[in-house]
Order: sequence, then structure tokens, then C-alpha cells
Amino acid sequence: MARKDIFGSVMGPAASVANVKDISAYAVRGASRSIMQSFEELSKSSVVDLDPALVDTSFVSDRMDDDDEAFQELLAAIRERGQDSPVLVRPHPEVSGRFQTVFGHRRVRVARQLDRPVRAVVKKMDDEDHVIAQGQENAARANLSFIERTLFADRILKRGHSPDTVKSALALDDTTFSKMRSVTSNIPERVILAIGAAKSVGRDRWWQLAKLMEPPGAGVRAAEYVAGTDFAQPASEARFTRLFDFMSVPAKRPHASTKSKETAWTPDDRSVRAKITDTGKVFTLALKSKEASPFGAFIAGKLDELFEAFRESEMAKKTGD
Repeated sequence: MARKDIFGSVMGPAASVANVKDISAYAVRGASRSIMQSFEELSKSSVVDLDPALVDTSFVSDRMDDDDEAFQELLAAIRERGQDSPVLVRPHPEVSGRFQTVFGHRRVRVARQLDRPVRAVVKKMDDEDHVIAQGQENAARANLSFIERTLFADRILKRGHSPDTVKSALALDDTTFSKMRSVTSNIPERVILAIGAAKSVGRDRWWQLAKLMEPPGAGVRAAEYVAGTDFAQPASEARFTRLFDFMSVPAKRPHASTKSKETAWTPDDRSVRAKITDTGKVFTLALKSKEASPFGAFIAGKLDELFEAFRESEMAKKTGD
């Protein structure tokens, strides 16, 4: 599948903050041009300094967990030697005077925390080019887990973009894309978020979990489990394993109720027939024939008397009389 090289659109001179010009149609190039080469060229493009307070996050999230250790390392590096590579932003499509991050979210956060400008290339692009650039940048850096990429793909689709756009953004083959769709179709998002990024858990393990979630009611069962104390683990990989092991054990079926005991009674003249059903908790007496109604009314009228006789009989059994 030919990949749309969205980075070709950011290789020309960057627009100034004061006057962001419309960019002509983005070039579509084959896979012969690597993404990493595009990154190198991007770093040579005209760069402007932006107030990070004016830069918003992308309209579609691609990360589940903030890796605080990695962020602190980036913070220390930028504090010491400055921001080596620029971020890519676009003019905000809805708010004049603001910008939206295409990629480089953590560098924007660092600039905001250090109270210094963020170095950026500003390019006008539509939503499709935005998600393709965002996805390809993260694919090149290889720092997103399979499930983070899967959720990113699902969110792009839910915003109305085509499967081809998703495949281009994340450089997916048909098999991987199909397994991603199986994961998000069978595993509720709240369950995925409860597990977390699970960096070391790959495609096939997530797909196997998705297969375990196919039976009716499995999603509800999993959601109840991840909300319990047994699920809580500090590492997302351990949480994945807990849920996988739990779902691998078939749900206990409700105990079958005691089989009903059925008997029948009829007098010698067969003027009435009685069907008696006893489940242990429910005792049913059903009468049929022409005398069923008057006989039933007679029994009902004697219930108080019959119940008292029953109680006396039970007491006699207990006292041994």
C-alpha cells in the first residue's frame, strides 16, 4: 500500500506566526522516501517561537499514559541544551490566534513548564493530513504501544476518516488493521483504559484477549472485574495479565435449580384430577374437571384450619409425641 507522505508538505519554508498562508495540495510520494528523512528536513525548515499557552493538543489523542520518567528526562535535556527539534503545529481550525499540535506534545508541555517559547513549524493542514502526520511521526519514533496505536486508529475512524487514512497514518498492513478492529470491537474502551498502555504486550496477545471477549456478556464481566480490588496492579502489563487470566476461565454457570417433582392425585370416581408440582420452594396444586372449581374453593376455605393442623403436626414431630 502506498503511503501518503504528509511530511512532504512541511519541507518548504514555514509560515510566519502573523501570516500563515494557505498551502497548496500536499504531495503524495511512494514509500521510497523514508519518514526519518522527512524529520531531518523538517528540522531544517523555518522555525518560529510560539507561546506554549497558545498551543492546544491534537483533536485526537494518541497516548494513554504519561511516562513521567521519560518526560522528566526530556525536561532535563531541554532545560540543559534547549529544544533540538521543532514541533509541528497548525493554525487552530476553530479558534483564531491559537494553534493545534500535530506532533511534539511533550515538547510543548516542557516549554510550558519551563516558561519558555516552543520552537515550531506552522503549517496549515486539514484534519486528514493532521492525523496522518501525527500517526506517521509516532510510528517513526516507535514509542507507542500496540494498544495506544489501536485506540488512536479507532478514534480516527470514529471521527469519520476512512480505513485507508488510518492505514496510511500508522503504516498498517491489512492483517494488523483487522486485528486492531477486532480488539476495539470486542473490548470496551473503559476496560482498555483501565489496563493502560501495556508497552510490552503485543498485537497477538491483545487479539487473543479480544477473542475471549466475544461471548455475550463477556464485556460486562470484564468491566466488573477491572473495577474490583483484585485487578489493581501498579504495572499495566500486570493488569493485562490479570484480566487475561480471569477471562480465560469460563464464567461459572448458575447452579441448576432442583428438578421439579410432579405427582398426580384423583379420587376413585375420577370426578377431579390434581397435578402436584414441588420444586422445593414452590408447591403448586392444579385441579381439573367439572368439580375442580368447587373443590378448590373448599380447600381455600380450609387453609387456615389446614395450616394450623400442619403446625401442630410439625411440633409433634419435634417433641417426639
